[in-house]
Amino acid sequence: MRALLPEALDELVLLAAHCDDLPIGAGGTLLTLCRARLLRGAARPLRVRALVLSGGGTPREDEERGALAAFCPGADLEVTVHAMPDGRLPTHWEWAKETLEAFRRTCEPDLVLVGHRGDDHQDHRELARLVPTVFRDHLALGYEILKAEPDLAQPPLLMPLEADVVAEKCRLLGEHYPSQHARAWFDEETFTGLARVRGVQAGVRYAEGFHLTRALLGAPVPSR
Repeated sequence: MRALLPEALDELVLLAAHCDDLPIGAGGTLLTLCRARLLRGAARPLRVRALVLSGGGTPREDEERGALAAFCPGADLEVTVHAMPDGRLPTHWEWAKETLEAFRRTCEPDLVLVGHRGDDHQDHRELARLVPTVFRDHLALGYEILKAEPDLAQPPLLMPLEADVVAEKCRLLGEHYPSQHARAWFDEETFTGLARVRGVQAGVRYAEGFHLTRALLGAPVPSR
């Protein structure tokens, strides 16, 4: 199986409807990308810009800021957390669109990570549907979040993860999101189990899965 590797990643955009979506769906990938950048001794840190639509002004915002700092070691990180009511993105569509467009003017990412359009949670799904209308010329990958809704689909892209990265992801999730400990699915067994399944599918021990909206193979052909 051939691997599709991002050869140059200088700026990463992270989008989420809720605090904890990003580390749950892509925490291992964030740790892997940021650690690789540090190991290469790049002249500049990885520029990471994160936008979260809900949780602003609550303890959840503090959790999110601490978590993303831990999941993006060595990165030039900026985090914006808004206060949209949880579960109400469809009725705040115009605000979400304008917020995303304003955010887009502040960045020029090589890669965008967001939820995917097949997610049963309306906030995750609608944000993912907005992204291609705003980040029109960017590679956007949709992370998956295991939860009670039966919406898991087979992701076509798999990011291999080292065992220590999966362990660190679980540790950081538990450390930085105490507000979620009462949820039955929020535990190490859940996160490691899904990573193990994706690892089997990738031919490695552990992996995270991503859904692809659109991508080019090879160099773009110049317009005539």
